[in-house]
Amino acid sequence: MPPAVGDTRPEFTALYCDGETFRERKAHDLLDDGGVLVFAGFAFNAINENWWKQYARTGWDEFDVPVVPVVRDGPYAVNAFLRDIDVPFDAVADVEGTVADAYDLLVEREGMAGTRTARRSVFVVDETGDIQFRWLADDWISPVPREEIEDAVAGLA
Repeated sequence: MPPAVGDTRPEFTALYCDGETFRERKAHDLLDDGGVLVFAGFAFNAINENWWKQYARTGWDEFDVPVVPVVRDGPYAVNAFLRDIDVPFDAVADVEGTVADAYDLLVEREGMAGTRTARRSVFVVDETGDIQFRWLADDWISPVPREEIEDAVAGLA
């Protein structure tokens, strides 16, 4: 079961991509002052592109904590995606699905022959590592509850 509000976020180590380079980072380094983890399936798809452009337009890059997408692609693809959509976010390349697995989010993708990706979800984490907000999608296309997420981030201050 994915961690709930009040639980401590799982620890992970993953490749952190900035659009040009990538390096291994631990969760506590990425989320030292809190943050927002946004899990999605794969980087390159029209729906994911649309979401990240919307997050940039609505000022999520101006939060006092980082917003970190977690996608099931390699670091070269993630960096290419970040450059292609030109948004002010870095991302985690969850190549083997270990981050999604730590959060118990891996689900089978219908019509993709045994491929498992993270269930769409958002976790707002405070500076102590406690989850302050959680949203789990029931499908691949519904919008995230932006106002609730923004309120949860505002509550971190």
